Amino acid sequence: MADNGSVEEFLATAVDAAKKAGEIIREGFYQTKHVEHKGQVDLVTETDKTCEDLVFNHLKQHYPSHKLTDEPTWIVDPLDGTTNFVHGFPFVCVSIGLTIGKVPRVGVVYNPITNELFTGVLGKGAFLNGTLIRGEFKFAVSSQTELVKSLLATEAGTKRDKLTVDATSNRINSLLFKVRSLRMSGSCALNLCGIACGRLDMFYELGYGGPWDVAAGVLIVKEAGGLVYDPFGKDFDITAPQVAASNPFLKDAFVEALQKSE
Repeated sequence: MADNGSVEEFLATAVDAAKKAGEIIREGFYQTKHVEHKGQVDLVTETDKTCEDLVFNHLKQHYPSHKLTDEPTWIVDPLDGTTNFVHGFPFVCVSIGLTIGKVPRVGVVYNPITNELFTGVLGKGAFLNGTLIRGEFKFAVSSQTELVKSLLATEAGTKRDKLTVDATSNRINSLLFKVRSLRMSGSCALNLCGIACGRLDMFYELGYGGPWDVAAGVLIVKEAGGLVYDPFGKDFDITAPQVAASNPFLKDAFVEALQKSE
């Protein structure tokens, strides 16, 4: 175990940081935004920067021996869904994950606009606003077994070169013939949480920003009884910018559909 506390204490610290950053996001959500461009459609705001400073300083204050790039590792996205934030679309969140020995141990995803707090601790379950996601009389990953009746989520990404856009469009076109419908919420972390609580049946994304987009959500999905894997059937690698998630019943058919969409 890492020094300076138990996993439960790490979770409490991460939740505290997420809620404090969430207050900044909530306040800024209804104000005029000052936007910079990291790319053609990839945006960053003053709120991103303020939340990043707040979360990192909060974690360093509580655990000065922890690293942001070494073990134990805090993997943070201070504002996932910046484009949504800029447009006033309420799918934005703070995502905080902790790995120890390269194993995800704690995950926190907080949407301050809808006031939904998703948390997970390795081996101890996943929770929404303190209520166990998986358990008797609680909702969890969906029980859907048929691809054609499934709700799929994905994202278009931020690359706009013709090769990438054509590949993305062709993949979506292929999948639309095999599923009930498709959603793009604009937040990788919240899409993963959607899998965890059964709102979504399947999710995949290719070319997301980095481990900070998935570190917390992946643990929450697994603790809720879901599966996380590479979209094309290999084991999930947090350092590779591609991810798929679903309930256990749909994985094989989903991977097959993704492979045929290439």
